[in-house]
Amino acid sequence: MTSLILTKIFTLTSIGFVFALLATPLLTHFLYKYKLGKNIRDDGSTPVFSALHKDKKGTPTMGGILVWGTVVIIAVVFWIADRIFEIPGAHGFNFLTRRETLLPLGAFLGASLVGLADDFLDINRLGHKGRGFPFRFKVFLYTLVAIIGAWWFYFKLDFSYLHVPFYGNLEIGWLFIPFFILVVVGTSFAVNETDGLDGLAGGTLLIAFLSFSLISYMSGRENLAAFLGVTIGGLLAFLWFNVYPARFIMGDTGSMGLGVLLAIVAFLTNSVLLLPLIGFIFVIEAFSAIIQIFSKKVFKRKIFISAPIHHHFEALGWPETKVTMRFWIISAVTSIIGVIIFFLDRYL
Repeated sequence: MTSLILTKIFTLTSIGFVFALLATPLLTHFLYKYKLGKNIRDDGSTPVFSALHKDKKGTPTMGGILVWGTVVIIAVVFWIADRIFEIPGAHGFNFLTRRETLLPLGAFLGASLVGLADDFLDINRLGHKGRGFPFRFKVFLYTLVAIIGAWWFYFKLDFSYLHVPFYGNLEIGWLFIPFFILVVVGTSFAVNETDGLDGLAGGTLLIAFLSFSLISYMSGRENLAAFLGVTIGGLLAFLWFNVYPARFIMGDTGSMGLGVLLAIVAFLTNSVLLLPLIGFIFVIEAFSAIIQIFSKKVFKRKIFISAPIHHHFEALGWPETKVTMRFWIISAVTSIIGVIIFFLDRYL
């Protein structure tokens, strides 16, 4: 049985990678043809950032379509092959289930589509100050996605507790709902802040999802592990073209959707308290941005040369690739620690 589950997970991961790899030329052709490139802010409000990234202007964005598009297409194809056409063997690869993967897929798609609309407005210099949705409106939209997820977890899946490593389940009742919303919205924006260098968000997300796929497998959630396998396959293909110099970048349609998915998976595996460790880089990126804003508002001075923190290291003279790869290493180390804690808590 174990070998069949592992075969399913690794096969679907491979299918996701190959499919996304073959789809990339079509996506890049579309992005380049219609000049769906990134705009670099040049209004004088972020002089350091603008100077560091002026060469990235025009690089096609919305590359996140590759990841969530791969996941949605493969999920739907195997579900149809199994449930509609009843093709022999398809049932073993159908990972779409109500308890494990329906909510993550729906939230992933919903958040990604919101990000896609925001990217489109930004590219065409529409919306708030020509930069897409106003920040408060984006928070509102992603909060709506999180509210739907919180309702599903609390009323459909009977989640009203948090698992504390080496302690057990801590019942928090209705407080689970606002906590869920806060974590989902916070994680999505933290991942979005990380998406600022070629390969940075893609690599750290890949490591985080690898960790949670292992946790899912060890928790007996084979369909969730398979779902994450397809996500990992898509991310691998995306990263192949996103490493420096990037052929295209993720955009909000990738970073926001994948951030929402990461938080929901952490809840589904009952390991959300390990999320700050497994997603350590996202936490550091988000807090550096918050600290910078707070310091500028209150003390009228900057803590970092440029925020989030990866731009600070850039401004210090670190090559972009050095910042990215060192952040990958940190992410790998903290993720391994998180998985070890999960393993020790579960089996000792």
